[in-house]
Amino acid sequence: MAYRNRILSKGPKIVAIGGGTGLSILLRGLKEYTSNITAIVTVADDGGGSGILREDLGMLPPGDIRNCILALANTEPDMERILQYRFKEGSLKGQNFGNLFIAAMNEIYGSFELAIKETSNVLAVTGKVLPMTLEDVVLYAVLENGNVVEGESNIPLKNKEASSKIDRVYMEPKISYPVEEAVEAIEEADIIVLGPGSLYTSVIPNLLVNDMVGHIYKSKAKKVYLPNVMTQPGETDDYTVFDHVEAILKHSRKDLLDYVIVNIEKIPEETLEKYKEDGSKPVILTEEDEKRLNNLNIKMIKSNLIEVKKDYIRHDSLKASELIFNLSVRKDKLKKAYS
Repeated sequence: MAYRNRILSKGPKIVAIGGGTGLSILLRGLKEYTSNITAIVTVADDGGGSGILREDLGMLPPGDIRNCILALANTEPDMERILQYRFKEGSLKGQNFGNLFIAAMNEIYGSFELAIKETSNVLAVTGKVLPMTLEDVVLYAVLENGNVVEGESNIPLKNKEASSKIDRVYMEPKISYPVEEAVEAIEEADIIVLGPGSLYTSVIPNLLVNDMVGHIYKSKAKKVYLPNVMTQPGETDDYTVFDHVEAILKHSRKDLLDYVIVNIEKIPEETLEKYKEDGSKPVILTEEDEKRLNNLNIKMIKSNLIEVKKDYIRHDSLKASELIFNLSVRKDKLKKAYS
């Protein structure tokens, strides 16, 4: 174990930016290739247990950060089960114990940033988990029909009701800055990965923080986007790979990305049936997408990236992580050390 940890400590410096389930799944794979991981996580969430704690305690939402901490934690399975436990009865019904743990740490240390660090120390986290900003931000979506939707949790719901695509998203207050450690990690990174995760409510909010796009662009790291494998009802209905990329560039700059990692694996029809009921479809790469990506000098990495667990379609975190790892100039040294 000590030898393995020594090898992983020499791995590429990877910054993963996003939120939701998608980012935490990717992190579980990345930690098998390097321990130099920094996860920068959205704090625009205002729904569920996180939203309740945000409103009641005036703290930033802990849910996405909790999932990322647990993904990078080196702890016993029972501890993870405890921290992921959701109360089923009483006044705590629907609340997650891990969220309450972070809320307690926030009260004890008087700082959300410090609470995350101390929680990470307790759980022996590989790398770092950082919030995208320490500002109490609210996410808004401007729909193509002109309507404006307030609140991260409302965006897919109201958009679905209106049957109108999202034109753009923005945050209030307009002035918000990334935490210093996040900026340092971006500057020192070998690879910066955007996604996977909900396009407008998990990935793009990170790009709306003041100066974040500039820091990413100026970094010498390779910039990679990993879009979801399935469309998200009320958010990315009928989106192809290029539609995802176009939204990222619209909220940043047209020359931000170097690579996009694309799933080309076909999903069994029986697995898709459950998703069809909700209006979710595979995110496909069309011939037109390929031409447009080539015109933008964005390289495509195509692979079979699907993993199905309990009828849920997810990225295969190890395969996706290997593709990201293989973009690093350090890969040959590490492979030699392992052989």
